[in-house]
Amino acid sequence: MRVLPALYCHLFRKNCLLKSREASFHFQEKRLTRSFVKRMGNSNSNSANLQNSNAVKTIEEVISNNCVVIFSKTSCPYCTMAKRAFDEINVNYKTIELDRIEDGSHLQSALHEMTGARTVPRVFVNGTCIGGGSETRKLNEEGKLLQLVQQCNLTSARS
Repeated sequence: MRVLPALYCHLFRKNCLLKSREASFHFQEKRLTRSFVKRMGNSNSNSANLQNSNAVKTIEEVISNNCVVIFSKTSCPYCTMAKRAFDEINVNYKTIELDRIEDGSHLQSALHEMTGARTVPRVFVNGTCIGGGSETRKLNEEGKLLQLVQQCNLTSARS
């Protein structure tokens, strides 16, 4: 015999109320914990914001001084894929190996904030993020990657 939930709750009201109160308590507990953790994180937010601000400035400076920049990690196959795409069209690029520099984690956090993507590589052409390894390879296969680089050369010639 199948008992409808409403009937079940009516017959065993005390049990249902206990379960709902228990669920509500766990929900409230999670909310309070999250709120507390967020507030705890704010105690160091000034130094974190300063580090992030410095990282953003560093990234912007590197991007503005180089036509092609790849923020990479040495053991990442997608990073290798992005580099290979530029090698195939004989284009020089600036590589920042995040796992080889001291503030690499701060730079990666800043890249996440700037581009919305947490993963590497983050490839910039002419100051614009074109994506990661897969996107770079696809642009190369479509013949569009070289066009983007050539636009960079035109922009720098006008300056």
